[in-house]
Amino acid sequence: MAHGDLSARDIGDEPFQIFKKFGQEVTVAVGEERILAIPQILADRPAINLILLDDAFQHRYVKGDLNILLTTYQKPFFNDQVLPMGTLREHPNGAKRADVIVVTKCPDAMDPEVKEEYKRKIRIYSGSDNLILFAGLKYGLPYPVFKQDPSMGSKVILLSGIADNHVLIESVKKDYFLLEVLEYPDHHKYQEKDLVHLLSVVKKHKDKFPVVLTTEKDAVKLKDDKFLKYLNEIPIFALPVEICFNPTEGEALLDIATQIIWKKNYARES
Repeated sequence: MAHGDLSARDIGDEPFQIFKKFGQEVTVAVGEERILAIPQILADRPAINLILLDDAFQHRYVKGDLNILLTTYQKPFFNDQVLPMGTLREHPNGAKRADVIVVTKCPDAMDPEVKEEYKRKIRIYSGSDNLILFAGLKYGLPYPVFKQDPSMGSKVILLSGIADNHVLIESVKKDYFLLEVLEYPDHHKYQEKDLVHLLSVVKKHKDKFPVVLTTEKDAVKLKDDKFLKYLNEIPIFALPVEICFNPTEGEALLDIATQIIWKKNYARES
């Protein structure tokens, strides 16, 4: 279970980010063997009535009531291939197991004809029994990672260690003057040499009074005590983000989730 004495190094960047942001509202737990972790979670927190598993579509030991498959607008699974030729962990026909398929990181004004084309290509592999939805990303207002940081400026250096920062870069460009992008692989474990490099880039642009903008996932890793001697010299801000459905599709997701979970639980009890 996540608690205040742990860090991103202990439980991973994404779980720690979720804990820091929502830990007062939900229980965050990490377990390599999920089939063993779930009973332990329920034993420790008997009031829990919903467990949301991340990255569990190929985890066959646990049978979920609702299976949601995510695929990005930029690289949908129907245009991808199985490892090592592509990034898929299984054949696209596995989409048949999904109750809901969500196309993520969609542009704000997605053409209805493009939506229909995506649905057609998805249904080649998934069949017709699942719900297909489209979601975008909504970025919020940056907030200082450290209390001593000044107000957010207009000239930024973007620091990110996520799977695909294309949408992030385009969004930042709309609102700020992007001086430089420092891009690292997803789940990158920052080292002192990375902070030395970041500091050198900030100094290179010092005449423009830049601030560093990063993701919330990266921010929790940068707050490690060993980096403070570097970051004390850098104004650094985190950019919050959330998934955004249009109202109709958001309601459709809630409706079908309720129906599927109710039916499966009713069938078990009957």
